Amino acid sequence: MTRRVLAAALPFAAILAGPGAALAAINEAYRPQDEFKLDPWFSIGPIEFNKAVFYVIVATALTCFSMVYVARRMHQRPNRLQTAVESAFVLMRDNITRGNMDDRMAAKWFPFIGTIFLFIWFSNMLGYLPLPTNTEHKVDIFGVEVPSLALFAATANLSVPLVLTLVVWVSYHVEGIRAKGVVKYLASWIPAGVEGPARIPIFIIEVISHLVRLVSLSVRLFANILAGHLLILFMGGGLVVLLNLAVGLSVILGLITGVMAVAFFLFEVGLVATLQAFIFATLTAIYLGGAVAEEH
Repeated sequence: MTRRVLAAALPFAAILAGPGAALAAINEAYRPQDEFKLDPWFSIGPIEFNKAVFYVIVATALTCFSMVYVARRMHQRPNRLQTAVESAFVLMRDNITRGNMDDRMAAKWFPFIGTIFLFIWFSNMLGYLPLPTNTEHKVDIFGVEVPSLALFAATANLSVPLVLTLVVWVSYHVEGIRAKGVVKYLASWIPAGVEGPARIPIFIIEVISHLVRLVSLSVRLFANILAGHLLILFMGGGLVVLLNLAVGLSVILGLITGVMAVAFFLFEVGLVATLQAFIFATLTAIYLGGAVAEEH
């Protein structure tokens, strides 16, 4: 019995006691970061298509199709699909939009905020579906080479969240200027009660805070989705391949990381994908509502 316990514990002891040896055996050929490389598929004039563009197009199509499909099939007695859509509608209209601006402005901006929420949600959820988008590694199926399955999300590419952030950033500034005028809008950045020379540094700080929103809003979404995908890749066998361990160590470590990969996958799909869409849409509503508010 003692020998069996020692034999089972030996692989873990080797990993803990010999990190130098494990690092020396790292498989440098395995590069999980390549999953996020954007190799060009084809070009139409100056427009280059790659898997990020593919995911953006699919998420856009799903956003449009889902709303058109449901709108044309509304029933007096809602079915399960309609019930789910109505719940999402109430969340977007009442909790996100009306919770951060008055009813008049909410009616105007609800389609914009709702579209952002749905587009980000579809983009995030698509990122957890294995799709044949890895053109670097192909699989031979009946003599035809097709791209291997891969996990990728449009929101895991910084350019997509950054463009969404720029649209939001420009929109709330334009709305604030239209509601108050340029001078009054800029003056509203200074909190009520601040007088004299203190207004200058406060205004500079507010300018910086508005610029920082470009970083915080985009990087928050990008970093959360990217980190989740990397964790799934590493725990789903990537760590075993990277360390290039012996067969016995690989099996044991693979069992541990496999369970962790499933846990990360369920956590990302069940919470993070929806939560990040909710946060982005909520901050959009807050910025729009704050731009037209009478006080800072």
